[in-house]
Amino acid sequence: MAIAPVEERHNTGIGILLASQLILIFLDTSAKWMSTQGIPTGEIIFIRYAVHVALILVFVWPLRRTALFHTANWKLEVLRGVCLLGTTAGNFLAMRFLPLTVTGALIFTSPLMVCAMSGPLLGETIGWRRWLAIGVGFIGILIIVRPGTEAFQPASLLGLGAAFFVALFSIVTRKLAGVDTAMTQQFYAGAVALVLVTPFAFTGWTWPSNTITWLAFFGAGTVGMVGHILISVAHRFAPPSTLAPFNYLTLLYLAFVSWIVFSQPPDAWFFLGAGIIIASGLYIWLRERSLNKRTTSVDEAIVD
Repeated sequence: MAIAPVEERHNTGIGILLASQLILIFLDTSAKWMSTQGIPTGEIIFIRYAVHVALILVFVWPLRRTALFHTANWKLEVLRGVCLLGTTAGNFLAMRFLPLTVTGALIFTSPLMVCAMSGPLLGETIGWRRWLAIGVGFIGILIIVRPGTEAFQPASLLGLGAAFFVALFSIVTRKLAGVDTAMTQQFYAGAVALVLVTPFAFTGWTWPSNTITWLAFFGAGTVGMVGHILISVAHRFAPPSTLAPFNYLTLLYLAFVSWIVFSQPPDAWFFLGAGIIIASGLYIWLRERSLNKRTTSVDEAIVD
């Protein structure tokens, strides 16, 4: 089956990414809800990926057959699956102890990490201005988690670990854009994560005890699959450095859900730290956009 090539249509990629974030809000909300209902984290992760893989096999495999499993770079597919599992495990574990606003803010340090890793992994040059923005962004993290105070919780480190895997996941996804189809990427991401988490899933298995928890139980895998398919498609149209800053809108959604559903409203420290993180990420995006325009202008002048 022909694989859609990478296209430089950044606005399209941004729009698809924003749609994916709206869908993925239900994933975080479901995971947090199940943890409050006593469902073990290993079980939550297992069911998230079991439903993900099952839906692909039921609805996609009959249409694509063996083409679904064909990959031009299985090493990157496995790495991407490991990154996705690392993101999910770190985030879901942190949710047991922290409000969604805090876990969300920690996850959204990933654009800073993407920028930091773009040099060694994508061959991009990172100037001192962007390194300074990265440093300022991490000051925002310190404001939110407040290490050394009574407000600090070690679970914040799990959230930062999840952010690292998000950044690496984003870079690997970009490398796979135009290499494997979005559905192939989703199959391998879900399958790798499912295989790795299965040994830890059945210790203390607990079935949902009410209708809402059952909806969260099966809904998490469904929205997770759909959301990540859209993320794969978005990366076909725009690079991680362009897409990453637009994830910040999710922080507003998480703050609303945390307040309304879990009675955990964001505090002033969250708004201050998150504002610094967002400002740093947006500066990096604007800086990269400016540099890309300069490069384009030079190339056009050479062509002329």
